[in-house]
Amino acid sequence: MKTLRFGIEIETVGLGRAGLARAIHSVVGGTVSDEYRGARILDARGRTWRVVPDGSLSGGENSGEIVSPVLGYDDIEELQNVIRAVRGAGGRADASCGIHIHIDGSRFDAKSVTNLVKLVHKQERLLEHALGVSESRLARYCRPIDAGFIQRLEARRPKTMQEVSDAWYGYRNTSPQRYDQSRYHGLNLNSLFFRGTIELRYFNGTLHAGEVKAYIQLALAMAAKALASKAASSKRREFNPATAKYDFRVVLLHLGLIGDEFKTARLHLTKKLAGSAAWKGERRDRRPAEAAMTESEEAGDARAA
Repeated sequence: MKTLRFGIEIETVGLGRAGLARAIHSVVGGTVSDEYRGARILDARGRTWRVVPDGSLSGGENSGEIVSPVLGYDDIEELQNVIRAVRGAGGRADASCGIHIHIDGSRFDAKSVTNLVKLVHKQERLLEHALGVSESRLARYCRPIDAGFIQRLEARRPKTMQEVSDAWYGYRNTSPQRYDQSRYHGLNLNSLFFRGTIELRYFNGTLHAGEVKAYIQLALAMAAKALASKAASSKRREFNPATAKYDFRVVLLHLGLIGDEFKTARLHLTKKLAGSAAWKGERRDRRPAEAAMTESEEAGDARAA
């Protein structure tokens, strides 16, 4: 997962686009230039950050979307500093904001894309609850994976990217467009066929640097799992709110988010879920402090997942 490249779009309110550009520049250096209704920051390493308007945001002119350059895993710390600078300058996130993570699609073929679709579909209810996706976003900008798409994948077992595209659109689309309506799904493959990136749109807007890092780690871990797997099951997992925290922690371990390095990510990604992270059922014979699992037990859960 640490070798995958990614980009991120972070929607904000509370700060105008000029203010967003200054906050980014204060971290990445370089030069700032005006762009139509936005700004472009050419950072000290020659990479371009952009601030663009977004009509879906509640803040009007006092809002904007941060579009990162292509980043690597080692760039996450600098990205977090950008987020902290934006928050310190007055930026914030509200219910109109979201975060979109783009994974470089150049390493994906028909099998690995299909694996990713099935992996996400299987755990999608858990994902939606863990990430706190609102009903309004699920209905409009972040729709679940289409059942017809899954049926076409299962029936056709695509061997080529063209066959995956045919299954995604439901027809032979020879000229994908950026604003095709199929883009408004939590897992957006229109982006793959239009620009070469797999977009994950499940994430609520936030300017909490730790949460954003956790979201990126989750996205990269799912992509890496899909690339490494020989096959995947698309059978949708039943969502049980009573055991959701434990269930999703096991999913995270199975994705490789094990150990102290990912402890904070696991906390952020399970904190909205009910139940215990340590036990599938209620343990009345142990005090809460005794219920914490060791890393070796976590690794055992990951192998069993």
